[in-house]
Amino acid sequence: MSPLRWPLAVRVADRLAGRYPLEGTYHDALFARQAPELVSRAAELVSAETGLTGPGAPEVGVVSRREWVENNVAVFAKLLAPAEERLEGRRGFGKNLAERVVAAEMGALLGLLSRRVLGQYEMVLPTGDDEAGDVVLFVGANVLWMERASELRPSEFRFWVALHECTHRLQFVGVPWLRDHFLGLVGQLVATATPEPGRLARVAGELRQAAAAGEPIVGEAGLMGIFATPEQRDVIDQVQALMALLEGHGHVIMDRIGARHLVSQARMSAILRRRRQDPRAAAFLRLIGMEMKMKQYELGERFVLGVEREAGFAALDAAWAGPENLPTLEEIDEPAQWLERVAA
Repeated sequence: MSPLRWPLAVRVADRLAGRYPLEGTYHDALFARQAPELVSRAAELVSAETGLTGPGAPEVGVVSRREWVENNVAVFAKLLAPAEERLEGRRGFGKNLAERVVAAEMGALLGLLSRRVLGQYEMVLPTGDDEAGDVVLFVGANVLWMERASELRPSEFRFWVALHECTHRLQFVGVPWLRDHFLGLVGQLVATATPEPGRLARVAGELRQAAAAGEPIVGEAGLMGIFATPEQRDVIDQVQALMALLEGHGHVIMDRIGARHLVSQARMSAILRRRRQDPRAAAFLRLIGMEMKMKQYELGERFVLGVEREAGFAALDAAWAGPENLPTLEEIDEPAQWLERVAA
C-alpha cells in the first residue's frame, strides 16, 4: 500500500474511535504517573508466578484511542512493507481503489477496536530500523470508562490490567524464540499476500459448499478466512492456536495473582467475561474475524486449566521449549492430546 494510504486508515479510525470526556484531563495525567509503578509491581508478581524473566523494564505509557490507532498503523506499515514492495510496480485505477478500500477497512477495524482495548504489550513497535519495541500501553479512555461504568476500584482495576500485559511481555521476552517465531508466522502471511488467479471463483465455490452443508458462510476467521488461500489458512490456524495459548495463560495468571492481592478480582473477572461474550457484538465480530480473538481467552484458559488438571501447572512449561511444542488448534481443544505428544 502506498505510504499515502496509511493516513487514510488513521483518519477513518479516528472518526470511529470517538472521544471520552475524561480523555486528556487530569484523570489521564494521574493514571500516566501511576502506570510505571503498577507495571513494575505487576512484573515482579508475574515473574514469580510463571518463572519467566525478562531484561530490564519496559517503556510504559497511557495513550489516547487515536495514539493507540497510530501505533498499530505504524506496526502494520512495517509488517506489510514487503508485500507493498512486491506490488509497487502495479499501477492504475484498480490498484489505487484497492489500496483505499484496504486502508478504509483497516481504519474501521482499528477505530472500533480502539474503543474496547484496555491495554497492549507492543513487542514489534518500530522504534528504529531494526529494533523491537518493549512497551506496555494502557488506553486511558477505555480504562477510565470501564472503571466508572462498572463502578470498579481504579487502583485495583489498573493493577489487574497491568498483570495481564506484564504476562504477555514476559511471554515474549522470557521465551527467547517466541518473538521471532510469531513474526515469522506474520511474515509467511505477508509473503503469500499476492493476487491469486481464480480466487473469486474458488471462494464462490467454497461459499456454495458451506451453504449446502449448512455450515456458517463466514467462519471464525471472518472475511480474511474466506479469501485466504489454503496455505494462508494453515498459518492463520497456527497464529490462532498460539494466541489462544498466550491469552489463556495471561488470563489464568492475572486471575490467580489478582485473587490473592485484589479484593474485587472476582467481580472484575466476571464483568470482563460478560463484556467478551456480549451477544450484540457476536455477528460483527464474526464478520471481521475477531470472534476467534474473543474466544481465544476462553479456549486458551480451558487449555491451560486442562493441562494443569492432567499433569500439573508446571507441565505447561513444555510449550515454551520450542515452536514444535506449541499446541495446534485441535490440541487447544484436547489438552491431553498435546500432553501425550510433547511427553513423547
